Parts: sequence; structure tokens; C-alpha cells
Amino acid sequence: MPEGDTVYRAATLLRDTLEGHTLVRSQFRVPQYANLDLSGLTVDRIWPHGKHLFMAVGPHAVHTHLKMEGEWRIYPSGQRWTKPGWQARLVLATTTHEAVGFQLGHVRVTALADAAAATAHLGPDLLRPDWDPREAVRRISAQPDRPIGVALLDQQNLAGIGNIYRSELCFLRGIDPATPVGEATDLPALVDLARRLLHANKDRANRCTTGNLRPGQQLWVYGRDRKPCRRCRTPIEQRILGPTGYLPPRRPTVDERLVFRCPHCQR
Repeated sequence: MPEGDTVYRAATLLRDTLEGHTLVRSQFRVPQYANLDLSGLTVDRIWPHGKHLFMAVGPHAVHTHLKMEGEWRIYPSGQRWTKPGWQARLVLATTTHEAVGFQLGHVRVTALADAAAATAHLGPDLLRPDWDPREAVRRISAQPDRPIGVALLDQQNLAGIGNIYRSELCFLRGIDPATPVGEATDLPALVDLARRLLHANKDRANRCTTGNLRPGQQLWVYGRDRKPCRRCRTPIEQRILGPTGYLPPRRPTVDERLVFRCPHCQR
């Protein structure tokens, strides 16, 4: 699942391949930009912001978001793609490589000068050098009645946390995700742990929060419904967390996400 560390790695991958190179071909497989051609322009800079990824191409900013299923892959020129062509939404090619964005949830092209406005509403980015933990704590604290698990997922509070990290962070701090922000203890420590986890994983292909990189051992609670807690052996619970708390079992809506917790370790 793409979260801030995934987008950071995608930016690094694209930077190594495209940055400083001139495009010989571009193909936008979205109706709005079907006739836009970036060939002949140089990719000057590539950078992530939370779950958003930007490329400065000549006077343009190419803004993409992976959403739930998106992925960037790099291929040597002429090599067959390893994913179906119909899933490709953006292709950028140099003389030696092709960068293909598959199943991108968002593709937009703006003037380079307008790129910053696209993320102005976001909170501090956990992986940026200008990370501001005090501002992140301030934004979360301003919502005392909101469940902490919902506040952590809100990109306007801090940018980069997704559903996996939300569950793992609450477990590691011993907090039930439905706990109101005003009752959660030591928010600065929670925010600091979020940054340390994302930094530890930003260069890893396989995300790990337990310190154990063996397959099936990397996460504490996420995706482990009814499996024993790695600390106390209590079965892990899968719940639906909505804007105001837990909801009865059913298919989650857009504003409702599954969350995983240990009912013993997270009182």
C-alpha cells in the first residue's frame, strides 16, 4: 500500500533515471492530456511531498499520486513491460529508459510556478528536511474529540502516514485507535515515532516495523486479523474506524478504513 516511504522510494527511482535527462517521448494516457507532448524538454527536478510526487519538466510540473494501486516502474528502452499496457497512465522516455506510471490515481500537469499550491493544504512532511514536529502536534491537538487513528491518517495534520503506519503506530504506543486525541498521552512521542518509522523504511523494498525482516514477521498488527499478538498472544482484531469511532462490521465507505489492534495491549 503506497504511503510516504513508498512515494519517497519512487521519487528516488525516477530521479536516478530521469533527472537531468531530456525526454525523447512522453505519453499521457488520460483524456485531459492526451495531446500533451513533453519530448525535447529536460526533467530538471523530481521531489515527493507526503503521498504526492512532482516532476519539473521544462516549464511544467507533472503531479502524480499513487492512491491505492499506483506504481512506477523503470525499463531499459525496448524491454517488455511487466504489467499490462492498459494499466499505464503515463510514460516518460529518455534515450536509454522508460518510466511507466501504472494505475496512477491522479495525473495533473500545471505551470511549474503553481506546483507548491497543490500541497499547500498538507501538514508537515515526515520525510522532508524541513519537517516540523511541533506543527504536526499542534494540528493534531486542535482536534481533541477526533479519534487518534483518524487524526493520524489526515494528511492535513502530517503528510505521509497511511493505513499501515496508522495501525502500527497506535500499537507501538499502546493506544487504541479510537481513543480521542484529547485523551491520547504524549503526542510528541507518537509523532516522533512516526518520523523514525518512515525514515527507517524509506530505502527498503519491504516495509518493516518489528525489526524482523523475515517474510510474515515485518508488521505487528496490520493485516493480522485473528492472529496472535506478537507480544501477548491475544487475537488481533480488525475493526472499521469511522470519523467518530468504531462502526459495526460492514463494507467500509470512503471515509471509513480498516484498522487493526490488540485489545489487550491497546486499552
